[in-house]
Amino acid sequence: MADYILSFDQGTTSSRAIVFNKKANIVSIAQKEFTQIFPQPGWVEHDANEIWSTQISVAAEAIAKAGIPVNNIAAIGITNQRETTVVWDKKTHQPICHAIVWQDRRTATYCDELKKAGKHNLIFQKTGLVTDAYFSATKLKWILDNIKGARQKAENNELCFGTVDSWLLWKLTNGKVHATDVSNASRTMLYNIYELQWDEELLQLFTIPKTILPEVKSSSEIYGHTSNILNAQSIPVSGIAGDQQAALFGQMCLEPGMVKNTYGTGCFMLMNTGSKPVTSKNNLLTTIAWKIKDDVQYALEGSVFIGGAVVQWLRDGLKLIQFSGEVEALTSKVQDNGGVYFVPAFTGLGAPYWNQYTKGIITGITRGTTDAHIARAAVESIAFQSMDLLKAMEADAGLTIKELRVDGGATINNLLMQFQSDMVNTKVIRPKVTETTALGAAYLAGLAAGFWKDVQELQQHWQTETIFSPSFNETTRKALQAGWQKAIRAALTE
Repeated sequence: MADYILSFDQGTTSSRAIVFNKKANIVSIAQKEFTQIFPQPGWVEHDANEIWSTQISVAAEAIAKAGIPVNNIAAIGITNQRETTVVWDKKTHQPICHAIVWQDRRTATYCDELKKAGKHNLIFQKTGLVTDAYFSATKLKWILDNIKGARQKAENNELCFGTVDSWLLWKLTNGKVHATDVSNASRTMLYNIYELQWDEELLQLFTIPKTILPEVKSSSEIYGHTSNILNAQSIPVSGIAGDQQAALFGQMCLEPGMVKNTYGTGCFMLMNTGSKPVTSKNNLLTTIAWKIKDDVQYALEGSVFIGGAVVQWLRDGLKLIQFSGEVEALTSKVQDNGGVYFVPAFTGLGAPYWNQYTKGIITGITRGTTDAHIARAAVESIAFQSMDLLKAMEADAGLTIKELRVDGGATINNLLMQFQSDMVNTKVIRPKVTETTALGAAYLAGLAAGFWKDVQELQQHWQTETIFSPSFNETTRKALQAGWQKAIRAALTE
């Protein structure tokens, strides 16, 4: 009997693998960082081969740490950094260039041209997405237009495009399966989320041949089996979801109106809106949450580009701390931010502002400002940006959010979680298992493989660890919100 699920959690800065048992508890975890490539300002790339080699090595390590034989793995689930664009040769299985990462801004000017031509309305109506360099379509077009011979090869049906999930699935099945799931497809700016198919009109707009695209499948089904990977044992690959949708599922936000926020490199807030897509009037994205059998669930999403990455900048850029974990102790040295606000727009601002060109600023500095104030303002910026998303979400959904389920690396910071609760004036709930992205992928894989019977069985595994409740009075909250809005206005008028 296979007693475990292996989850591939392929993120922006590291590849992780987690082994879960039948009770959805973590048995073992392995993680490895990989190279971030910055060829010029605004460009961010990854080596897809390095993504694969780190991902498969941590998978082997996690299995070894768990002390189990490979044939005790019932299924593999994949969750991934979304929008990052990989193009590879069908015959050689080699990428034709570096992967262009979701953070990359090289196609910003082209996006401006599309907006000027009035194409943004067409894109929004079909995909639920704003016209931004964030998504895959403009990255794929850039590769076809700028990598020597790429367009000709694509026209000759010699290339494959995929987001990172497709690339990993291709490698796991040794090139037998070129597929993705609806959640990842919905982030490409090429997929019609209402008709559930690649959109011919958008493919023409971006001059992308359809043959390069993966087949779109549900988020929970057997896509294929491993082919002499890990060992000769053939393991089904049976769950795929983009990292944020996987976290929504892992948090068991199964009812319309339930919300989760993931605090990773960026912050990503998703609200389940049920079987009907909600069109945002507040610059949020409409996206597909997941598809299980014939049931498609939709979500509203807001993205903060720089969340936990601001702490990395305190560490690597300013050298205020040696390790990211030290930031809470530093921020605790002061009672408040001392009037200092930090807008970390290192790669522009995401929702609800969507300004590609805004640069980061720190406001309110005086002679009395210390490193602790700067650090506190940086940490608070994560909560302020998330607050903006939540307010936009409440306006779109026409309801007050009763609780916010949280996950991701930065949730270990109690000061941040308490401040988040204070600023959104609602309960913030941290679950026992905060690796909800990997857990969501495991759940989707396990359901398809018959490892878990149904969603009701999964709901019994979700457990609360800590509840943070608001402690600020309304005057304090309003004053802090006003300070943040002033800083945002200053950033946007730069």
